[in-house]
Amino acid sequence: MAKKWNLIVDVSRCNNCRLCFLAVKDEYIGNDFPGYTAAQPAQGHNWMEITRYERGSKPMIEAHFVPTMCNHCDDAPCLEAARDGAVFKRDDGIVIIDPVKSRGQKQIVDACPYGAVSWNEEKQIPQTWIFDAHLLDAGWTQTRLQQSCPTGVYRAIKVEDEEMQRIVAEEGLEVLHPEYGTRPRVYYKNLHLVNKCFVGGAVVKVVDGVEDCVENAIVILSKDGRELVRATSDCFGEWKIDGLDPDSGSYRVEITGDAGRYATEVVIGKESRYLGVLKLEAA
Repeated sequence: MAKKWNLIVDVSRCNNCRLCFLAVKDEYIGNDFPGYTAAQPAQGHNWMEITRYERGSKPMIEAHFVPTMCNHCDDAPCLEAARDGAVFKRDDGIVIIDPVKSRGQKQIVDACPYGAVSWNEEKQIPQTWIFDAHLLDAGWTQTRLQQSCPTGVYRAIKVEDEEMQRIVAEEGLEVLHPEYGTRPRVYYKNLHLVNKCFVGGAVVKVVDGVEDCVENAIVILSKDGRELVRATSDCFGEWKIDGLDPDSGSYRVEITGDAGRYATEVVIGKESRYLGVLKLEAA
């Protein structure tokens, strides 16, 4: 079985420094790579982009960043929409839009449900990120995305599909919009940071009329009478339980510490919930 290229993107490591964004610009603007792609225009095209997502409410607010690019899908809609072999998938899994055969085929742009294909008005061709295939064919083992990233967001690996699915299961990887059914070869780690909800708060106790943070309080989250997960408050009394499905309904939060206990119900809708400062009460 042939080995194929895959890209793993770790959302938790991205700080929006945009060096990867600039690396793609540097590689393709003004540079033609015959058989792979024509040069990227200086304006109007972002072959990879970084989207900011926010969760929570003051003071427990998080911002995370998701890099997006061509997914090099196994069931690529752009390939289905193309005529005369203008889009083809290589044996190593990389999808290439032929810069000559694709001339005038704007339907290739419209076919991508991710919006990852751009139209070059001057050259009248569709274009997208080519997984740096020209560099990999020259012996590179990393894409420029990975080579330029100081925080280790990207990991390009060439493995058989069976091995890739083992990695997916082992590392809890996900793809964007699985409902599209395109079978992307770009996988995301820690995607729960943008597509799931959290519940959190701060635990305090009252000592001689003064509120004091409670460290190591045990927080239990349950649903329908069944315990789901536990967390422990930090030295500031803060705790957070993540990975909850949006619109998943009512949960019970129970907190116990050396000064007593606290219990409440919380409903998870479309947004994460910060429960505020929670005072332990003596049993």
